[in-house]
Amino acid sequence: MSDHGRLMDGTYRWQRHIYDITRKYYLLGRDGLIADLAPPSGGSVLEIGCGTGRNLIAVGKAWPHARLYGVDISQAMLDTAQLSVERVGMARCVRLAQGDAVDFDPMALFGQATFDRVFISYALSMIPQWEAALAQAARCVAPGGRLEVVDFGQQEGWPGVWRRVLFGWLARFHVTPRHVLGAAIEKVAGDVGGEASVRPLYRGYALRGGVALG
Repeated sequence: MSDHGRLMDGTYRWQRHIYDITRKYYLLGRDGLIADLAPPSGGSVLEIGCGTGRNLIAVGKAWPHARLYGVDISQAMLDTAQLSVERVGMARCVRLAQGDAVDFDPMALFGQATFDRVFISYALSMIPQWEAALAQAARCVAPGGRLEVVDFGQQEGWPGVWRRVLFGWLARFHVTPRHVLGAAIEKVAGDVGGEASVRPLYRGYALRGGVALG
């Protein structure tokens, strides 16, 4: 396991049991992203950095005919995710695997190279080589598919003291909001011949972006 994998396992070995409860009120924009996914019937959806499985379960409820896949670097988180999908009766439609967001091999892990929808929710701010992870995510999108991203913004519409307190608190959990995330999404779109979309949410609290392939 990589150093980052060990760090994430150590960070979330105990937090994973209360992760969804504590993150519910400040990981904003996740449910809007899920509501907009609209995969084709029988289509495939991959979450990179799937954590506890909370988002994949929500996708399964919103889009019950989709095939769901999740990859995460933390085995501790995947253990929780597996228990969660089994608890809600989704074990047959959700496949989980351990992998580094930067260089995982979807064919080796899941038997397919691309997916109709790929999404990353509040994970890029935790990945040291996040730009490489974003590029890898775009490579996993099937023709006609979309990559969707939501993560922390730069809090431009909030008081400076709020930004300092929030960023200081997030740093305790190895979270660093990426100030060039919007530009990186646009660059990746250009690299893969897709169309980028970037917009702030909640006065810059979060940033929502994506890449659509023709």
